[in-house]
Amino acid sequence: MVRGRPSWAPAHPCHEHLCPDPTPPPGFLSRTFWYAGGERSDSDGISSRDSQSGSPGRENAVPDLAKGQHTAIPLNDADAALNTDGSIPNHLQAIANTAGFHFCFIEQGGTSLYPTLAQKVTNLEVLRVLLSIGPSETMHFQVWHDKAGNAPAITDGNLTFPNLNNGVDPNNGATGAAVADEFQTNLIMPEPTIFLNSKFGPVSIIRPTAEPNGGAMAAVQSFVDDGLFLDPATGSNTGIVAVLRRLAEEADEATRQL
Repeated sequence: MVRGRPSWAPAHPCHEHLCPDPTPPPGFLSRTFWYAGGERSDSDGISSRDSQSGSPGRENAVPDLAKGQHTAIPLNDADAALNTDGSIPNHLQAIANTAGFHFCFIEQGGTSLYPTLAQKVTNLEVLRVLLSIGPSETMHFQVWHDKAGNAPAITDGNLTFPNLNNGVDPNNGATGAAVADEFQTNLIMPEPTIFLNSKFGPVSIIRPTAEPNGGAMAAVQSFVDDGLFLDPATGSNTGIVAVLRRLAEEADEATRQL
């Protein structure tokens, strides 16, 4: 998952901490899609290719992002400085790469959240809001999915972004056609899978669209686990977490009235 400072606090240190998610998944990120761990699946209830251990038995495509914290916003002028020849140093590129994966993490959430909530509403105006915002989230997600795949293969200290298109599993060094397919970065469309009934055969869908992995509480919990609401002065979550959880519980408890 991602651990970072809120986007409204650019003056504060911002770090990414992508790590394997527990089971059951705590947030909408889990089991949905993390570009960073790019195994494709035609059997799991996930969209596109899941990543950063987005499903049991799956692997990280950028293993180092699952270890410790990594800067996602320049903390000072030195972090943003170019080389004397005007080229981008590995440290600055690593910050940009990490931020790119963060954006993908954020945007994939709405891809599941909005269709999950749409199944619960009764008011047609509310339904219109959800159906209008949801596709926009998916478009943003796919763009950032594609951009994250363009992250240059570089090393900065203890953080390495591997070449995901060289046919080598960055976790164990395995090679072969199956490995190359699992991590190929330009495969950004939803992977066909079984949906509703196996007699339909594999179909491309957005998934999950069920409450446990795609609902409001799952979304809030993923941000909490992400560290998004941590107060840098105390290391504890701010009071907004309790408010968000209350609202999310109410949203998940909604039932469509016919």
